Amino acid sequence: MRDRIGFVGSGMLGSTILRAWLDSGTVTPDALIVANRSGILPDVPQARSITVTTDPASLAARCGTIVLCVPPAAAPALGLHAPDALILSVMAAATLADITRLTGATRVIRAMSSPAAAHGMAYSPFVTTPAATRADLALARRLLGACGPCDQLADEVLLDHFTAMTGPVPGFVAAFAEAMVAHAVRVGTPPEIADRAIRQLFLSAGHMLAKDAPTAAEHVQGMIDYAGTTAAGLESLRQSTLHHDVSEALSAAAEQARRMRPA
Repeated sequence: MRDRIGFVGSGMLGSTILRAWLDSGTVTPDALIVANRSGILPDVPQARSITVTTDPASLAARCGTIVLCVPPAAAPALGLHAPDALILSVMAAATLADITRLTGATRVIRAMSSPAAAHGMAYSPFVTTPAATRADLALARRLLGACGPCDQLADEVLLDHFTAMTGPVPGFVAAFAEAMVAHAVRVGTPPEIADRAIRQLFLSAGHMLAKDAPTAAEHVQGMIDYAGTTAAGLESLRQSTLHHDVSEALSAAAEQARRMRPA
């Protein structure tokens, strides 16, 4: 029987994806086999009912779908030969061609997710090889969808940029929050209050951006058009190098992803 889902790797990202699947009921514990170096599962629901192994090859022999969630540098050492399996990879940097070379599989789906999966709030764009079937795509959408919204991309090159933009949660958003907290402290706000205030700001702003119809640019323009206190600050940002600096930072992160391709 090869109708089970194999999951290779159970670090921070892997454990959050497993938690999202189990919490949502998308995958049941008896349908999972997890391979990792320790042979011990992380703290995930119903862990005792999940089969665990330290041998990826034995997992491949028993699973029709295999999820790869290891650092790209660790992938070549897995010795994973699974030409008949569907491979769903959430490894950073490893391309469709890399994954095919490492596993022998032709049905490959490469996705980018994030630790926000634990809360059902990850964003997971993905690309596929031509051999992936409609059933493969449906399964990938179900598994990724348990972690949050997902979209299929036409151009694999974009995934390196999403590795930079949406993969490192909270990452770049936390960097902007850090700057706002530092300003609040600099003008005299007690650090614990500054931290709590900015956390709440980003929580509420994220919710509004996710749920409201206007785009981010429309929200900004609307506040500028209102001509209130916020408009002065936003106009100052527009005249600064903020957009250029953010683009440079994201491009640097995407370039690092390209340098991390598995050997």
